[in-house]
Amino acid sequence: MRAAGIIAEYNPFHSGHAHQISQTRRLLGPECAVVCCMSGCWVQSGAAAAADKWIRARIAVLGGADLVVELPALWAVSSAETFAWGGVSLLAASGLVTDLSFGSECGDAAALAAAAECLDSDEYRAGLRRFLDEGMSFAACRQAVAEGLLGREGAAVLTRPNDNLGVEYLRALRRLEAPIRPLAVRREGAGYHDCGGERARFVSATQVRRWLSNGEWAAAEPYLIPGEAGLLRGAGLCLPPQSGAERAVLARLRTMTAADWAQLPDSGAAEGLPARLERAGRAARSLEEFYALAKTKRYPHARLRRLALWAFLGLRAGDRPERPPYLRVLAMNGRGRVLLREMKRTASLPVVTKPAHVRALDADCRRVFELETRCTDLYGLLLPEPPAGGREWREGPAIL
Repeated sequence: MRAAGIIAEYNPFHSGHAHQISQTRRLLGPECAVVCCMSGCWVQSGAAAAADKWIRARIAVLGGADLVVELPALWAVSSAETFAWGGVSLLAASGLVTDLSFGSECGDAAALAAAAECLDSDEYRAGLRRFLDEGMSFAACRQAVAEGLLGREGAAVLTRPNDNLGVEYLRALRRLEAPIRPLAVRREGAGYHDCGGERARFVSATQVRRWLSNGEWAAAEPYLIPGEAGLLRGAGLCLPPQSGAERAVLARLRTMTAADWAQLPDSGAAEGLPARLERAGRAARSLEEFYALAKTKRYPHARLRRLALWAFLGLRAGDRPERPPYLRVLAMNGRGRVLLREMKRTASLPVVTKPAHVRALDADCRRVFELETRCTDLYGLLLPEPPAGGREWREGPAIL
């Protein structure tokens, strides 16, 4: 059976995501299975997901996925490179996935592959070091070097969010030497962060979250799949404003020393950023003020948001092994159950369906699962009706 892997956040799942799944089956055949690797309760931007992972995984299956496995927070709340590496590693480890489907502004897998090859070249690495030494931001340095090697048009893919992530997926496939074919599905409708203006056929997840934050369910529902609104309402949403959550994060930031900040990933220890983060954490009266005080030309808001979240969650760079150590199943349908039986035979990692099984796994698996438990427990405190702690040990996969 041909199986397409999709790495996603589904925050929340909307009609654009359903379109990608349907287009994947149109291109690969209607019998193609779809295996999704989905972020847990925290997402790459350094924010809480709009709904918990069990609800989002259930909705993903209702929207066309067959089997959903989790991308743990240690990889989900990371740079595009690490996010992609974690997701691709898990899909490759399943032993099921033959194709990797992802959204793309250009829809040109060859152009993305050329950019991936460029970023992995010795010429690129040498050029990057030269520009970084001049004090430019990483993004500006990368773009300048890529344009010199690929030309302006060839390097343009790195300026577009989905194309940029697609390049990182291809780099991960190259690094793993995985026999998985890339499939770039052209993104249609609104841009990645677009909000407002005339309604497009497909809107961004950012726009959907904004509507839900404002209680504008009538505006959002046309872009949700049937039954999704009821599931989201019933679960309780985790959406801003959350003054209590902000105070909790600030409380943690005020206790962080420069040595604490230096233990986080991408903390800029070599450039002296931890001392700046310590000062900003002690002075800031809001998260926006913290980002403004800590921001430098080389450290944009997205990176600082992830650092603040890692600090709040009590995670450190040393907590993250090279690859995710297990495959945690969150949801499946009938075909997904067939895939699960096959995955238990083909997977190169332990397959976790019942949380109690983790206790029989090795120390790395147990440690990552326990950190995920902490992340989920803290997420639960942000919900309108917080559940009791230890939910990770009580929840099994949804079977639809």
